[in-house]
Amino acid sequence: MSPNQIVPTLADEGIYVASESSFYRVLRKADQLAHRGKAKPPTHKRPESLEASAPNQLWSWDITYLPTIVKGLFFYLYMIMDVYSRKIVGWEVFDTESADHAASLIRKAYLREGIAGEPLVLHSDNGSPMKGATMLVTLQKLGVIPSFSRPSVSNDNAYSEALFKTLKYTPG
Repeated sequence: MSPNQIVPTLADEGIYVASESSFYRVLRKADQLAHRGKAKPPTHKRPESLEASAPNQLWSWDITYLPTIVKGLFFYLYMIMDVYSRKIVGWEVFDTESADHAASLIRKAYLREGIAGEPLVLHSDNGSPMKGATMLVTLQKLGVIPSFSRPSVSNDNAYSEALFKTLKYTPG
């Protein structure tokens, strides 16, 4: 049995030997901590880090809401930034979030920057507009490699998020 089964079983019998974490510590020290299930535990591979050594190699993009003077009404700022130079290569404001808007913005920025044929990675979080079929087909047609943040990790797209915070908390 694993420690998270041993401790409650003993507690039901009115016996307290040690906490669950103490059991794990003793098992680890005795080199007896092993997976006990029938299925093998999933192996996790650390994602490769992305690095830009020149402009237009790695872009980061995200969407943020922009409040209006009407309570409950928002606009959405779509923004693409070159990670190396921190240049904003594309932005537009829409009244909805959609993969169609995102695909249109990416296409315009890609053509405006004139990088056809050059390798480009586009990093984003895991939002539905970022992973929408229209968006992914557009990236494939342009030859852009999509890159996504790890699930439930909010700071994988730090450059865009930092710029959004500056935008929202700076008057004017």
